[in-house]
Amino acid sequence: MIEYLQRMARYNTWANRRLFEKVALLPPAAIAEQRDAFFDSILGTLNHIFVADILWLSRFATCKACLPLSPLAGIPEPASLRDILFDEINDFMAGRERLDELIMDFSHMWNDELLAEMICYRNMAGEKQEHPLGPLLQHLFNHQTHHRGQVTTLLFQAGVDPGALDLLAMPAKGR
Repeated sequence: MIEYLQRMARYNTWANRRLFEKVALLPPAAIAEQRDAFFDSILGTLNHIFVADILWLSRFATCKACLPLSPLAGIPEPASLRDILFDEINDFMAGRERLDELIMDFSHMWNDELLAEMICYRNMAGEKQEHPLGPLLQHLFNHQTHHRGQVTTLLFQAGVDPGALDLLAMPAKGR
């Protein structure tokens, strides 16, 4: 599982960079344009991925063994999955790059013992939850992939071909 999760961390960084190259081809108004998507716009969907990542990583940071996540301590927890943390795409991309670096740093410390560590948290409905870190990381990466797929649809609607973002399209050195 460690190798798979580390590959997904690398894929996350690669796919985000590749996707943002395509998003950057659009003018800011097109990025923020209401497109009848679940999270309204390209920018809204990208913010949702960021918000969910912050929520999950903050939950993981409660585990004492998750030291690389300590920089999250100063970031306020989003109140809603629809929070817009970044109104400008350049600010978003800079924040996303820092968050992806944090995830990569975190991935270097994963081992079987840590992935089995139980993470206790409350979901957005306030319900107590407890799951091992490994499956929660799988969920984190699956969630990112799901919503990046939505962004590719929104890019197509805006006239931009996002290109291949499949895991197998990632260069071998990234795997």
